[in-house]
Amino acid sequence: MKLGAVILTMGNRPEELRALLASVAAQKGEKIETVVVGNGAPLPELPEGVRAVELPENLGIPGGRNVGIEAFGPSGAEVDALLFLDDDGLLPNTDTAELVREAFAADRSTGIISFRIVDPETGETQRRHVPRLRASDPLRSSRVTTFLGGANAVRTQVFAEVGGLPDDFFYAHEETDLAWRAMNAGWNIEYRADMVLNHPTMPPSRHAVYHRMVARNRVWLARRNLPAPLVPVYVGVWLLLTLARRPSRPALRAWFGGFREGWRTPCGPRRPMRWRTVWRLTRLGRPPVI
Repeated sequence: MKLGAVILTMGNRPEELRALLASVAAQKGEKIETVVVGNGAPLPELPEGVRAVELPENLGIPGGRNVGIEAFGPSGAEVDALLFLDDDGLLPNTDTAELVREAFAADRSTGIISFRIVDPETGETQRRHVPRLRASDPLRSSRVTTFLGGANAVRTQVFAEVGGLPDDFFYAHEETDLAWRAMNAGWNIEYRADMVLNHPTMPPSRHAVYHRMVARNRVWLARRNLPAPLVPVYVGVWLLLTLARRPSRPALRAWFGGFREGWRTPCGPRRPMRWRTVWRLTRLGRPPVI
């Protein structure tokens, strides 16, 4: 199985990027073809053999990663699977690529693999980095219903069948949108605790657009993918959860601005999942209302 890697960067972490690229190059087995996408920023000097794509403007996380996919041909067809890695992450083990190859070869229904993110200083995995509701044991691998955007592997056949990440999301929930479409097409998603990406612990709210885009994209996610009766339920549950968390007044104002934007603006093509997929998600412990 031939692997490629897509690394998205804003050009502001050159040392971390070099360390990540070195960890990719150190993986056992066949060489991983690597593309680094400069998302609206010039790239630093890259090691020989690493492909570079510099975008004139910031297309957001899904848009930038889609450019990286297409760098491997339509829907990434030059390779069998792609690793997506955050530019400030690092693969601490040299057998991760081999584990990915083995996992995809062992089960042809596995379309996406989510890695375990570990803080390199504490050795801990945050609950929010375990993509399931029962997240108390990050060392337990399992089938899941979504995945982590900067620490995963995706079979390129998934992109060929269901398309890439939703460009317009820019930031937040683009992984769940792809995950739901993949599961609706019959693919499985695995969380693998033995496939590790080291990444420093950072709050997602560090991004200035966090609250607005989280709210807007939640609404878009529901409008694009859920059967009509579930759209208000899903959005309503997340509204109540947001209020229960008691965000600051500026954060709440930004959240409600994004919430309104999600209803008023185009969300892209609507392709509601089958009720069979709703039941699959429910059996896996994550019904698409939360």
